[in-house]
Amino acid sequence: MPDSPVRVVIADDHDIVRAGIRMLLEAQPDIEVIGEASDGKEIIQLANSLQPDVILMDISMPGATGIEATRTIKSANPGIEIVGLTMHAEDRYFFQMLQAGASGYVVKGAAPQELLDAVRAASRGEAYIHPSLARKLIGDYMSRTGGTAENPTIQSLTQREIEVLRLIVDGKTGREIAEDLNISPNTVERHRQNIMGKLGLHNRTELVKYAISKGLVEVE
Repeated sequence: MPDSPVRVVIADDHDIVRAGIRMLLEAQPDIEVIGEASDGKEIIQLANSLQPDVILMDISMPGATGIEATRTIKSANPGIEIVGLTMHAEDRYFFQMLQAGASGYVVKGAAPQELLDAVRAASRGEAYIHPSLARKLIGDYMSRTGGTAENPTIQSLTQREIEVLRLIVDGKTGREIAEDLNISPNTVERHRQNIMGKLGLHNRTELVKYAISKGLVEVE
């Protein structure tokens, strides 16, 4: 029996943007659009009533900003995954969305495939952050900490887990990591869970911070 399609709600205050995203998503056999919202208050209500798998959340909306709506929705419905969708590529919006609980962030000028990748990654409980945006997060963290931070010991990680961690921080999806390392997506997810458990980390932001502090990624 085939897997159920990913149930998506689109939140954006521009009708033409929502229509374009809906057309893109509905052309995919594994994605189903179950609702639309045009402001922050409406998406909070729809999240509670529809319980989608993924919300595509515009940051700039009336009623409540996408950041505020994300924070409210994740507090009440932690199982709903949220992908930020915005015209803004500035570091502060990106960082605030991740802090509010978003699992991905896509700029509206990105290629359609990036949006599809973000939706699918979020539905699997994975983070999707384009590598250029991941570097912005790294730069933001480095400026806040002066390049130093306290983190759990790297000795607890296996070599394979370190490889997976580097690729996660580099913005790779679980499937891409599986292809790069010639292992199954399930094995990638198992490594990710082991990394989180060993290091006492809870999200991608903390993974990036750990990788920076231990020199596992280069900061441009």
